[in-house]
Amino acid sequence: MQKTALVIGATGLIGRNLVFELLKSPHYSQVTVLVRRDMVIKHEKFKQIMLDFNQLDNFSDQINANHIFCCMGSTSAKTPNQDNYRRIDFEIPLKTAQIAFKNGAESFLLVSSMGASTNSKIFYSRLKGELEYAIQQIGFDNTFILRPSLLLGNRSESRPLETISQYLMRVLNPAFVGPLKLYKAIKGETVAKALINAALSDKKGYHLVLNDQIFDWAIAVK
Repeated sequence: MQKTALVIGATGLIGRNLVFELLKSPHYSQVTVLVRRDMVIKHEKFKQIMLDFNQLDNFSDQINANHIFCCMGSTSAKTPNQDNYRRIDFEIPLKTAQIAFKNGAESFLLVSSMGASTNSKIFYSRLKGELEYAIQQIGFDNTFILRPSLLLGNRSESRPLETISQYLMRVLNPAFVGPLKLYKAIKGETVAKALINAALSDKKGYHLVLNDQIFDWAIAVK
């Protein structure tokens, strides 16, 4: 039986790859995205809802799918105000998850970050940890938290420091084997494939997927 998917954070590196993979997958009959701007995608399975994320309650009846994917996130450079950062990285994903759960969603899949921890002294990592914990408490049949390392791929916005890091990691990546695979840079496409395989798996309950495990989940995308 085909599933339906809903994606927030669909315009980012992982999110955009995820949308294309979902549209290609025979396991999904509809792919809905919540976005602030037009993604300019034409596909029979694609449904786009353009909205102000401050008004999520006004769209609650449309936040409804079997699998909910959250790839949402900002950067300190793009969002220097911590209150705004918290709204984007914590409040919007959590609100979306709560509405989707009330509407009967089966699974919630969250892209978090390596180092996420409620005890972290780093604001970014602590916020990611707080979101992980909050999502876990909601009670979805299946909850997958993925913590990728440095992401490889072309972003729509310019991130000079990340571009330099990506170049260095492409050179060094072959050395990241065995235990070091936990820190190996990973393609946005790889994370997207892992998300789909996790969503379609028969595993129930809460699952934390670290970077080295994401590579394994991405193999032979369904």
